[in-house]
Amino acid sequence: MIPRHFQIILSLLLVAILFVGIYIIHLRRGEQRLSQQDTASLPAAPPGGGTFESIHILVAYDDDQALRWRDADTFMPEDRSMRAKAALKAVLEQYQQKPSPHPMGKGAAIKDVYFIGNDTLLVDTTAAFADDHPSGVLLEEMTLASLIETLTANVPGINRVKFLVEGKERETLAGHADLMSFYEVSTVHDLARELE
Repeated sequence: MIPRHFQIILSLLLVAILFVGIYIIHLRRGEQRLSQQDTASLPAAPPGGGTFESIHILVAYDDDQALRWRDADTFMPEDRSMRAKAALKAVLEQYQQKPSPHPMGKGAAIKDVYFIGNDTLLVDTTAAFADDHPSGVLLEEMTLASLIETLTANVPGINRVKFLVEGKERETLAGHADLMSFYEVSTVHDLARELE
């Protein structure tokens, strides 16, 4: 027969092993939860190919009445249309920040982009992009120049750009900048250089 003090020690060891086992299971579950939260907090990559890149965007600064190049980290798809939309979205995200260098309406966004041939791009915006845009010749020109220059810096081969609002033509952006015409990229380059 086993002496009583050995039975007590053996019982205590078994209880300690049980508690250690429960503690290890608890730690593993906590670790799994943390890794799931880390994965969930990462920006989801859209379907299709592409990579996260640091791209150059041209940002309007109202106080200085100037355009300045900045870098922005964003997911850039391989598809040209999706790439153009992602570049435009990166610019609008700068304008949605608080405080904003160039405030725009809360719902201002790019709905879609469409290539006509290889060198002409149609940019379809939300109604808020035009309806809530601050009025003024310079403010409107800076918006369009920043978007077009960002497009050409990140999506090669674009020579002309036209803006639509909710899939339809509109006369002006906010009373001044013409939205009926196609913008020639070479002309916009000259305007942007003047404002840089």
